[in-house]
Amino acid sequence: MPKRLIIVGAGGFGREVHDWATDAIAAGAAWSVAGFLDDNPEALDGFEMPVSIIGPASTHEPADDEVFVCAIGEPRIKLQIARSLRARGATFTNVIHPTAFIGQRNKLGVGLVLCPYSIITTNVTIGDFVSLNLHGTIGHDATVGDGCTLNNHTDITGWVQMGEGVFMGSHASVLPDAKVGDYARIGAGSTVLRSAKPHTTVVGVPAKRLPSFETPTRRAG
Repeated sequence: MPKRLIIVGAGGFGREVHDWATDAIAAGAAWSVAGFLDDNPEALDGFEMPVSIIGPASTHEPADDEVFVCAIGEPRIKLQIARSLRARGATFTNVIHPTAFIGQRNKLGVGLVLCPYSIITTNVTIGDFVSLNLHGTIGHDATVGDGCTLNNHTDITGWVQMGEGVFMGSHASVLPDAKVGDYARIGAGSTVLRSAKPHTTVVGVPAKRLPSFETPTRRAG
């Protein structure tokens, strides 16, 4: 009997991952899609789907015949939920669309989502729970940490070092040898030339850090 694939997250990306998983099954993937986990029981309301929400991710107890993939875009939430499920015994699998290209000598983690026409070239190291969306590219010798969300048409070039939980908006690029810190956010259409510090948001070409705005403290008197 094939394993039962459960998609964690029933939002828009979850519904996309359902379709990519269906394509992967048609190409020979050895599981069947059983349904979704989502703490919002109404997440699929208004959408016609062949499978439903099984229950909340926060309380689900994994069974031996289940495998999981996390279809949540926000890196912090994705890692929190995926790691919690794994601590409860969940086994994660990779959903790789048949049109994705993966070169040789790569080291890939688990819980990956590789969407249509995504590309991983050679000697790339990717952590767990990473999503590479439509037409995204990861170039030679790059390193991508756990939980990164790389949106449509993103371009990670050679020798890039990317930390944990990075979010890249659509059409964003990171140029060769650049370093991106943990939980940095790169705005859509932006280009990182050299670095993006941890826990910052950078936008533009070249990408620059957004200023932080704090409410001034009122003085007494």
